[in-house]
Order: sequence, then C-alpha cells, then structure tokens
Amino acid sequence: MECNQESVQNGNIFSIWSYDGQIAYEDIIRETEDFDIKYCIGVGGYGSVYRALLPSGKLVALKKFHNWERQNLAFERSFTNEIQYLERGSLFVVLAEEVEAVGLDWKKRINIIKGISCALSYLHHDCNPPIIHRDVSSNNVLLDSDYEAHVADFGTARLLNPDSSNQTILAGTYGYIAPELAYTMVVTEKCDVYSFGVVALEVMMGKHPRDLISSLSSPDYRNIMLKDVIDQRLTFPTEDEQDAKGIALVMALAILCTQSSPRSRPTMKQVSEELIAQAKVFQEPFSQLSLGQLADVSIYYK
Repeated sequence: MECNQESVQNGNIFSIWSYDGQIAYEDIIRETEDFDIKYCIGVGGYGSVYRALLPSGKLVALKKFHNWERQNLAFERSFTNEIQYLERGSLFVVLAEEVEAVGLDWKKRINIIKGISCALSYLHHDCNPPIIHRDVSSNNVLLDSDYEAHVADFGTARLLNPDSSNQTILAGTYGYIAPELAYTMVVTEKCDVYSFGVVALEVMMGKHPRDLISSLSSPDYRNIMLKDVIDQRLTFPTEDEQDAKGIALVMALAILCTQSSPRSRPTMKQVSEELIAQAKVFQEPFSQLSLGQLADVSIYYK
C-alpha cells in the first residue's frame, strides 16, 4: 500500500486509521463496487489485491484476505511482503489484457524475465539458509509503473534445510509445479527453476505454455519454429535487433529450465548470469530458428 503524509478529509488515511474508519471502509466498498472482480489486479496464496481510487485522489492497493486468515498468524509475514503497491498489477493480468499485452514489448518482457531470475537467484544463492519460493507463477509476479518485476506472495516459501529431508506437502499453482514434486514430495531449488521456466515461456508466448511443455517430452518439438510460438500480438523482431537475440536466449533457457529431470536444469544463478551477459550466439537467423536448435546450444548444467 502506498503511503505519504498527505492529509485527507478525515485525517491521514494511513496514520493507523486515526480518523473515521467507517467512512474509509465505505469509501473502499464504493470505489471497488464491493470488491468487483474488474478491480482485482492479482491473486496470492493469502488473498486478492484490488486497486481503488479514493475520494482524495490517492490510488491504493487493497488486500482482501481469505476468510480463514484471521485465525492464521502466518499470513502477517506474507502480507508484509506485499503491502508495497505495484501499479501495473500482476504479470498474469497484463498478459491477459490485449492492450496491456501489446504495450509489453519484447524489451520489457526480456527485462521482466531478467528481474525474476535475479530475484530467485538471490533467494537461492545469497540467503542463508536458501529460500525456496514454491509458488512462482505469473500471478505472483507484480509489475511497477516502469514494468520492473517483483516476485510476491511468500506465503508458501520455505527455508532449505541441509540437515532435513525437505519433504513437504504439495504447494504451488497448478501448471507451474515441477513434475517431480508429485511423486517425491521433496522440495529443492530446482522446483523454483522449473516454475521460472514456465513463466519465462508464458511471457514470450503471451499465454500459458501447457501444450508446448507437454510436447517437450516428444522429439517432435525440435521441429517447431520459434517464430510460430512467440506472442503473435507483438511486432516480429528483425534479424539484427537485440530483441531477437534476447528472445532466442530466453526461450533456450526456458526450455532448459522445464526439463523433466531436475538434474538437467540449470541453477537460477546460472540462468541470471546468462541473461545478464547475453553472450550466447545463435548461428541461424532468428526467423529460421527451431526449438530443437535452441535446445542444442543450451548448456546442460549438473
């Protein structure tokens, strides 16, 4: 939630509701039309986030918790991580809206993927003990006014304990959960890597890549052309554009991250470094690149 010292009719709305709280509540209900879905900008593990323009002219984000949260003390930690308002809403919502999606050009999309990879690399490699998010999805990536990505909703996050089996109950969002979790129930950083790969494909394709991911287990996917799977709502990049190289690199890494075997996936640190360096060279022109060729130039990390 965004806050400053600006005064409003009933006092400072953000000074612990020191003014008439009933009026504030009525304003919120009125401006969101009783939390109508059209004002929803994101859904997390602990509730939904809505945008509201208050009578004072202040634009705010409001978290409406699920009913059971009032009895769950863990929600407070999740809420603290999400109270900063991010104007664009969730990545999922932006990709789903035609106008918003077209405004999310290739450069912005590549930058979003870089941002997500850096955030996950920090959690996995710079925190002690490492933190596994466990619910990386387009709904849990929020965009600010500059389209910078922020990983949100740490309600299911878990510390990776080297002295533990790290067995867990199944958590996450359907369509983003690493396949090995279904039969091992052991959480590792490679689970987040898989989820990141799904999100990266989703950003480049403009939709969830469920059909493409299913085809990756078959040799036939190698003949699929890159130009046919990227988001057709955007202008096709020219061969010599930096965007073309960035798209190819993101897709190559995303394919690698969504390998069924965790051992064949890179670490988030390796992914982040690859995206920052952008040193990978593809011999074929962008328009002639196939997914098989992208997979061939990917380095398989152990």
